[in-house]
Amino acid sequence: MDNFRVGILGATGAVGQTFIRRLSDHPWFNVVEVAASERSSGKSYREAVNWLSGKPIPADVAELEVKPTEPAALDCDFVFSGLSSSIAGEVEKDFAEAGFPVISNAKNYRLHDDVPLLLPEVNHDHAALIDQQDWGSDGFIVTNPNCSTVGLVCGLRPLMDAFEVEAVQVTMLQALSGAGYPGVPSLDAVGNVVPYIGGEEDKMATEPLKILGTLNGNSVEQADLTVSAQCTRVPVRNGHLACTSVRFREDVEAADVEQILTDYRSPLAGRSLPSLPDPFIQVLDAPDAPQPQRHVDAGDGMTVSVGRIQDCPVNDVKFVLLSHNTVRGAAGGAILNAELLAEEGRLRPASAPVAAKGA
Repeated sequence: MDNFRVGILGATGAVGQTFIRRLSDHPWFNVVEVAASERSSGKSYREAVNWLSGKPIPADVAELEVKPTEPAALDCDFVFSGLSSSIAGEVEKDFAEAGFPVISNAKNYRLHDDVPLLLPEVNHDHAALIDQQDWGSDGFIVTNPNCSTVGLVCGLRPLMDAFEVEAVQVTMLQALSGAGYPGVPSLDAVGNVVPYIGGEEDKMATEPLKILGTLNGNSVEQADLTVSAQCTRVPVRNGHLACTSVRFREDVEAADVEQILTDYRSPLAGRSLPSLPDPFIQVLDAPDAPQPQRHVDAGDGMTVSVGRIQDCPVNDVKFVLLSHNTVRGAAGGAILNAELLAEEGRLRPASAPVAAKGA
């Protein structure tokens, strides 16, 4: 695989920093451009960023000049977007129109009909929606799901392949890091649970229907599924827990679900994608698992953990899912998306010939 020159939009923010940390030793992707707000533009990255990690800033990024978040300012093969949704819509549109592939973590284009809402082990075939985009250039936009959606759909994919799922009820216990930096005020966060996160429940009701839907020609036929979600913020640093209850259209018991999840293998297993975890899903049999403190870093933060699989007296089966919200649910998931697109030839280094759309 050729080396790609990568730009990071919103490079000084929490998600942008996670991109930079995870790309520091990536075998395919080299960060050559960092872009941020006007107050950071013109400074070195080291000067501009409030670096949140205990590890040093990667040496090859620390002295890069922070550029304006404008297509003309960047010289790279594609960009990762860690921008806030308040500005991502217009900025990502500008980059796509200028010919840049945009791998976005923002919500703005997730539900657009021609934009893949991509989670490679769940719906890698949806990448074909790129062929329906027309920005007047070779640019395109691909998004990854909201961090609260990710763990849930990873757990549902094997079940929907094996059974007919009718409805899902889920209570999310979401980590503080999901609110970014500086995030939740300390007097709200410590020793407390906040039973409201703006917009999260709406995303969980809508995004899974597209992700778990079926690619039908040039569009996605949404999954016939009802999702009811309650989202809470809890005093945990990293890791979103999804306490999930599932109703099926057939007779399914906890033992059936446990067997399916235990036996499930990623449809991408064996492909040489650097960020692809093995396993994709791990089933834990301890009665008090999964726990963020013990299990959130499984698979370098990309493995989804599931446990407490039980028969449910209200629906049919209940269980608990755990995913790393800033890795699997944000930067790590976006990087895996880019790896899939590169392997499929949808991302190209500048020196590579341009293939015809749909080729």
